[in-house]
Amino acid sequence: MSAKAEPVYCLGEQTLPVPMSLFAHNRKRLCKALKGNSDVSEKSIVLLQGGDEISQDSTDVDLIFRQESYFQWCFGVTEPGCYGVIDIDSGKATLFMPKLPDSYKVWLGEIYSLGHFKAKYAVEDVQYTADVAEILKAASPSTLLTLRGLNTDSGKMTKEAVFDGISGFKVNNTLLHKEITALRVIKSAQELEVLRYVSKVSSEAHMELMRRIRPGWMEYQAESLFKHHVYLHGGCRHVAYTCIGATGENCAILHYGHAGAPNDKKINNGDMCLFDMGGEYYCYASDITCSYPVNGKFTDDQKKIYNAVLKASRAVHKALKPGVSWVDMHLLADRVQLEELVKMGLIHGDVEQMMKVRLGSLFMPHGLGHLMGHDVHDVGGYLEGTPERRTEPGLRSLRTARTMEEGMVLTVEPGIYFNWAVMAEAFDNPDWSCFLNREAIERFQNFGGVRIEDDVAITADGMEMLTCVPRDVEEIEKLMEEGRTKYEKSLELGSLVPAK
Repeated sequence: MSAKAEPVYCLGEQTLPVPMSLFAHNRKRLCKALKGNSDVSEKSIVLLQGGDEISQDSTDVDLIFRQESYFQWCFGVTEPGCYGVIDIDSGKATLFMPKLPDSYKVWLGEIYSLGHFKAKYAVEDVQYTADVAEILKAASPSTLLTLRGLNTDSGKMTKEAVFDGISGFKVNNTLLHKEITALRVIKSAQELEVLRYVSKVSSEAHMELMRRIRPGWMEYQAESLFKHHVYLHGGCRHVAYTCIGATGENCAILHYGHAGAPNDKKINNGDMCLFDMGGEYYCYASDITCSYPVNGKFTDDQKKIYNAVLKASRAVHKALKPGVSWVDMHLLADRVQLEELVKMGLIHGDVEQMMKVRLGSLFMPHGLGHLMGHDVHDVGGYLEGTPERRTEPGLRSLRTARTMEEGMVLTVEPGIYFNWAVMAEAFDNPDWSCFLNREAIERFQNFGGVRIEDDVAITADGMEMLTCVPRDVEEIEKLMEEGRTKYEKSLELGSLVPAK
């Protein structure tokens, strides 16, 4: 008789099966770390609360549910309204599922048994949420470890578990956050497989967009095509963040695409596109930016700016390895881009002096990149005991200042932007204006900007590239030309093909 197959999360043969052993391994890592913490007493229990469904304002329309990230890291549960308990001494995991009313069968479907969820998520026990207090009382824990801590990216606190009767237990909400956050920074081999997959799916969506994009589209149509592709071909119901579908001067707006500027510009012939979009699979993120001209042919200026950013990107890729400071990587990208801007005649003077006054932050005001995993801006960037945030322009925007370790996954995303509101102020800044060739820079007033963003994993002796899109100018132009040959006379895009 063959062994029973391990339960997996999978959305069809074309998608990646994610085994529940991934989450069992995460729980095992967590128990080991907590056992090694002298402040954690015997018979302590981890208590986590999952996310809840959220209604849209005062309506009865729910937003599409996405699991709370720490809970997902431990259990891989897709349903809302759950609790999870981990006995640190034994490693036993218990899920608590909400008991659903009979009306659920009419409106939302089958009501599954507790045994169904025990098999689905490969945990030792499943109970109802209404019984959390009673079951924990029977376990007689010395301490309940709950999750409370600051997300240094968002500035928000994590969701700490609460239930009726928790006041009857000894609760410690200071120990768990540091331990679980540190573990989330270093990805397991199974987690890396999921991140490779979602990066591949997102890369393929970006390439399809390169093939199909045309002058005359609206920016939101590019966003729509990307979302369609990662969902249709990769099972990514969610994207990891609000898609940035910037073109023309909008490319200089770092987080364009928000409600006040919802990718609603018509894309003109000659515009640069800066498409920063990443799918999310089973709560694992990707984050990729591709920059190219909508008509498929780089002008001389577009090529020079693009190649300057590409040179910085590749310099960082070459230098990345364990033991390297992320701050130093940002400074490396800054230096390369400044040197290239000098060659173009946009700035002049001594690059060392430019570095001292942080001139690079004028052209790249954001950080080089960020940790990535269950959140696109993943946790642990400024965890207690790691290097503190720098205060200088540009460097203060870094989402981490850590030294690289094997198993970290990060984005590398240098860029050069001509944000005219910022540039106008720089012309009046004596520390910077002495380096600026105003007449040459004014030629780029409506250029926007270029960003090249890849997802990478730190290996034992370097880095692994997770993104797989063309980056050389010639490769991009070739792919876009192939797309025009394939789709120009096709009706497959329907109304997305502009009228002649």
